[in-house]
Amino acid sequence: MSLHPIRFLRIMGLLDGISLITLLLISMPLKYFADLPQFVTVNGSVHGGIFMVYFLAIVIVQLRIQWHIGWSLLSVLVAFIPFGNFLLDYRLKKMQPTLHTKPFPKQWLVYAIIFFSFFDLFVQLPIMSTYSLSVGATTFIAGIVVGLYSFMNTFGNIFSGIFTDKIGAFRILLFGLLTSAISLLCYQLVDNATALLIVRCIHGFSSGFITPAAFTLLANMRAANEQGSGSAVTGSFVGIAAIVGPASSGILASKISVPNVLSIVALYGIVLLVGLVLFLRKSPLPKREKQQAKEKLNWNSGILKAFGGAFFLMFSQGVLAYLLPIYVQDLGYDSRVSGTLLSVFGIVAVLIFILPTNKIFDYLNPQVTLFAGVLLLGLAQIGIGLTSEMTLLYAILALYGIGFAFLFPSINAILIEATTEQTRGKAYGYFYAFFSIGVVAGSSLLGALDLVGTSGFVFTGTLLFSFCMVVLYSFMKSGAAFVKVQHKEKMHHS
Repeated sequence: MSLHPIRFLRIMGLLDGISLITLLLISMPLKYFADLPQFVTVNGSVHGGIFMVYFLAIVIVQLRIQWHIGWSLLSVLVAFIPFGNFLLDYRLKKMQPTLHTKPFPKQWLVYAIIFFSFFDLFVQLPIMSTYSLSVGATTFIAGIVVGLYSFMNTFGNIFSGIFTDKIGAFRILLFGLLTSAISLLCYQLVDNATALLIVRCIHGFSSGFITPAAFTLLANMRAANEQGSGSAVTGSFVGIAAIVGPASSGILASKISVPNVLSIVALYGIVLLVGLVLFLRKSPLPKREKQQAKEKLNWNSGILKAFGGAFFLMFSQGVLAYLLPIYVQDLGYDSRVSGTLLSVFGIVAVLIFILPTNKIFDYLNPQVTLFAGVLLLGLAQIGIGLTSEMTLLYAILALYGIGFAFLFPSINAILIEATTEQTRGKAYGYFYAFFSIGVVAGSSLLGALDLVGTSGFVFTGTLLFSFCMVVLYSFMKSGAAFVKVQHKEKMHHS
């Protein structure tokens, strides 16, 4: 008889609670009053190991029981409160008979793959330039090393899109995860700048296969009336990767070598690869993935808006990553402040993605939320350049996060509406190619024009406003409604 997920959670919760109490009430007093620090070392290590298994139990319950996400968050919270696990166990014991296991939600595996793809990207940000210098690269070569990943990623995106429509998203994801994991492990072999450049080329190209295939598979899994909120949920995983990735790699790199940090990321990719084979290989693929798609991609206005939105979103991101640290330093603040500001924007965006606010994307026409998102990004860029007060900067970065949260689901929803299932893979390939190009273009163009500080932010805001006007003109000319058709019908019937 298999162990019920709730019972497994209760067992691990009780063990976690006991280890926390012994740490706080026995080991800590022994360290500070009896000069016996070894008890904290041992007890702390045991408690950390138990917590990791406890957290895994929470994930298993969320996937198999599929209860409200609030219960999972509460389960994590009580782990930090003495006796909290015991109070939760009392409640879970009463709930267990009413909670039944459900089929594994395959879309969560795809969400995990999307998280991996962006986590892989964001992990590199704080460590790659210094690592390249440590293996003998000049500052010029170090700049090429950093940008080479995004450059090669563009080609991987395009190839992924083309072949996703031909042979199916599953095979492309299989190839992308396998080659990405291998390329991450290859950093262990790097001992000079030339070898690093080669590995960066392979890493960037292979990783480029993952995102278009994953987004295509996820889009084809969703119901048509859930594409907006579904894209918002997907965006939350991107946002969390943007928050967690740089922080975790920075911490790990201070303890272990950069190749070992990237090997840990590779291990995560291998776990996902096994999960992909176990849970998606046996799933019946739609006919569109069993046949070679003959339909050509139609470059309609929706496609162009989605590609334009992707480019300008990441152009704005590239400018922010390039200018904000310099701007904050010029204002006389510590360099860590720029990281905190970026975290604020990421946290605000993730909250909008995961809270019930994401339903707005199922209700409003995505062109409306696209316009609002670009407008808010433009206002935020100009606001940053005209502000020197730190409190206002935090508020403006929060506004930027709202703009990001409006823009990302909108361009995904517009792309899905503007394509068919037979051409969606190719469309997503080009879509993420524009993502990669936008990042490079943002920092490169401002660097070439020598625009820093206020002038750089105002220039970027003006570009965003220009695209915003194009979106508004196209929307007004089309005569489309502000509210989606299915919601207008519901309002009419009610």
